[in-house]
Amino acid sequence: MCVHGVSQSTSQAIAAGRDPNVLYRNEASFGIFAHTRGFGFNYMRARHVTGTRKRLLEIEALNLKHPKEMKVSNSADNSKRFIYGKLNTVFLLRAGVGYQTTLFKRADKKSVEIRTAYFIGGNLSFAKPNYVLVYRENATGNKYQESVKYDPAVYTIDSISGKGPFIDGLAQTKVYPGVYAKVNMSFEYAPYSNLVRAIEVGAIFDYYPKALPIMAHNPAENFVITLYVGFVFGKKWF
Repeated sequence: MCVHGVSQSTSQAIAAGRDPNVLYRNEASFGIFAHTRGFGFNYMRARHVTGTRKRLLEIEALNLKHPKEMKVSNSADNSKRFIYGKLNTVFLLRAGVGYQTTLFKRADKKSVEIRTAYFIGGNLSFAKPNYVLVYRENATGNKYQESVKYDPAVYTIDSISGKGPFIDGLAQTKVYPGVYAKVNMSFEYAPYSNLVRAIEVGAIFDYYPKALPIMAHNPAENFVITLYVGFVFGKKWF
């Protein structure tokens, strides 16, 4: 039977409320995930190379916080909460390739399929300098707020009155290239075999040849390990 005929009969079966449970060669999915140092989104493209093995391509965008980040405020009037000691706000882009293997295939649409996967690839981390608000005094003795780049050698917690605008420092953003590796397990529970609905858990290892600075009084990081959990949704086709 030709591919068009298979696709047509599959569509008819789904429309009738039946799951044809055939092998789809192609798959595309989107995901949202929370990790131990932030959250992110991803896109994945997959293609079967055997009945139980897929070749994968993924792209991810996420933020990266430091474990010691904590919002504080000082006793000054009209003081707003800010993260004291934060040098940079960090966002990552990852792109990688990998393989996924089915460990336990679904027997029917009420069961769960369990799969494992691994990826390797590159990342670009964008470190935007953190800006804070400090009080200044003009020639007439009136106080006003100014947004300045945070410098731990100059500004103490008592001299900061709040968080500076996000756009301040964008032009000073530095890029830290690196590489990453990822392993995960996913649990597929979609009601039909042409859909992707899965919960995914895994671990990611990022390495930066040039250490990534996030917090003052803490060493810049060459190695970052995170754990994550996410929800994946998408579709499959021939």
